[in-house]
Amino acid sequence: MTASGVDENLWMRQFHPAPGAKVRLVCLPHAGGSAPYFFPVSKALSPALDVVAVQYPGRQDRRDEPGIDNIADLADAVTDALLPWADRPLIIFGHSMGATLAFEVALRLEAKGIVPLAVFASGRRAPSRHRDERVHLRSDDDLIREIQSLSGTQAAVLGDEEILRMVLPAIRSDYKAAETYRYETGPKLQAPIQAHFGVDDPKVSADEARAWEEHTTGTFELQTYPGGHFYLNQQAARVIDAIARVASTVA
Repeated sequence: MTASGVDENLWMRQFHPAPGAKVRLVCLPHAGGSAPYFFPVSKALSPALDVVAVQYPGRQDRRDEPGIDNIADLADAVTDALLPWADRPLIIFGHSMGATLAFEVALRLEAKGIVPLAVFASGRRAPSRHRDERVHLRSDDDLIREIQSLSGTQAAVLGDEEILRMVLPAIRSDYKAAETYRYETGPKLQAPIQAHFGVDDPKVSADEARAWEEHTTGTFELQTYPGGHFYLNQQAARVIDAIARVASTVA
């Protein structure tokens, strides 16, 4: 346990530990997602990078824990769990809700004097760009249809009623966190930001993605890909290359 009472072993998952790597990549999943989503990323980048993926409460081996349904509390908990892993330069990658969370975690780290090498914001509009979304208030059936439309959950899971009963509370909690998030004007990140998104993503427009530039005093890059909200599933190699390029700047 850390001094704050957060057990980082519950939160941080390593699939291919790379103790000799100079840079650590921290991956934050999408709403309803879990750490193993980033297993292929870990496999591709190890041992050049030490990859850790965050496991949120309310899913898989943490399914008996209540989900955290607001970004501020989730960012506080992730930051506390991440501090023991900040013994080398960090790159933070977040997809969808995870991108918003990556921004808030990076703000908290920088307030403690830890400036990430870069923040990768994938498949998410900038924090300052709000949409009035209320999917978390819909029925279970409507929530499932939303997930199916984004292709963010494996068909086997969506077709298994027993598994769905287990994961829907976590998905609803995540959606509430993402949809009720409101950006509060404050310091910009010192870390560079890279925004990546699919051109057919209904959840983020080019203007909303470009607005990430407003949230950093560092450099900004915008990358677009064929595909929708989960463009990552087909374009992982290109995104991994972008991460590796940032890591390669560390001597």
